[in-house]
Amino acid sequence: MTSPYSEETLAEVRLSCVRGVGPLLRGRLIEALGDAGAVLAASPNILQEVRGVGSKTAVAISAAPAADKATQMLDRAAECGIRVLAISDDEYPASLREIPDPPAVLYCRGAIEPVDHRAVAIVGTRRATRYGLRQTELIARQLALAGVTVVSGLARGVDGVAHRAAIEAGGRTIAAMAGGLMRIYPPEHGPLADDVSQHGALLAEAPPPMPPMSGSFPQRNRIISGLSLGVLVIEAAERSGALITARHAAEQGRDAFALPGPIDSVQSHGCHRLIQEGAKLVTCVEDVLEEIDALANLVASSSPPTRRPERPSAPAPVIDWGEPMRTLLAGVGSETTSIDQLVDQTGLPVEQVLAGISQLEAGGAIRRISGVSVCRA
Repeated sequence: MTSPYSEETLAEVRLSCVRGVGPLLRGRLIEALGDAGAVLAASPNILQEVRGVGSKTAVAISAAPAADKATQMLDRAAECGIRVLAISDDEYPASLREIPDPPAVLYCRGAIEPVDHRAVAIVGTRRATRYGLRQTELIARQLALAGVTVVSGLARGVDGVAHRAAIEAGGRTIAAMAGGLMRIYPPEHGPLADDVSQHGALLAEAPPPMPPMSGSFPQRNRIISGLSLGVLVIEAAERSGALITARHAAEQGRDAFALPGPIDSVQSHGCHRLIQEGAKLVTCVEDVLEEIDALANLVASSSPPTRRPERPSAPAPVIDWGEPMRTLLAGVGSETTSIDQLVDQTGLPVEQVLAGISQLEAGGAIRRISGVSVCRA
């Protein structure tokens, strides 16, 4: 009987079952040996020539599940409505392919649709305050009503409220899981996981039977940000995992947003730090929608066009910029220029670069492409 899975997909599935082989190490292995099949066929001695592969990991790779065992696992998963998506498959999220270390395979329960390219992640602490939960519900609902897919991680606290609010508003939502889709965590979110799969999708990099491991939560966060145009942090303490997601967003060229809170609230310290580092402060959903161009599309689709009498436009005023704005403006090209590039080119402190960008943007000299990049207006 012919297998419904390609040899390439089965090899990637088998490699994904090996504990200790994360996305970075997998990338090194593929770069060194060619593809997942070649990695699995290599001897332990050859594997240990790859940076980061010790004897224990080499032996684990050599002992990866056989193709028939991997097929049986996928068949059992299919009985639970779970299918495997290879990175070359059409349904594999295009935005996730763009990140530096995309999952070679994703396990999916539900459906990824073209409209999900317009997505915003909402993340935050599992121990959210009433203020944080209230704002999560409000913003997630309004994003869903604006046709934006809400992405989160199905965790307790902010994540769960964000998923529920999007569903109750009739919108779409995607949950990126740290463990396998046959091991929903936390267990009490089983019914919520069912609802998410009916109004979007559950996604996981881990094989379906694998329980969540402590190291898989930070690894999962890059998927949350990779699926999204921007990441909104509702509440986060100084060492919250939500801050990891926001940093992944910046590294992936996504927008970073943060909700301010009381200055004496421990759960808002991380958000305040993000704002100081350049994340956009959010006071209402429009702050998010404007950045991702969703508001303009929403208004255009819901309101009939109106004609206004044409008037000759006045010439834009010429501003004689002083320093350091003149130096910053000289470094901004007609194409996308990142804030990191401006810091490197000008030698200015990052806080001075951010302040100068705000003045240039207010003066109409540049426009912001994302939370971390600009271009000439």
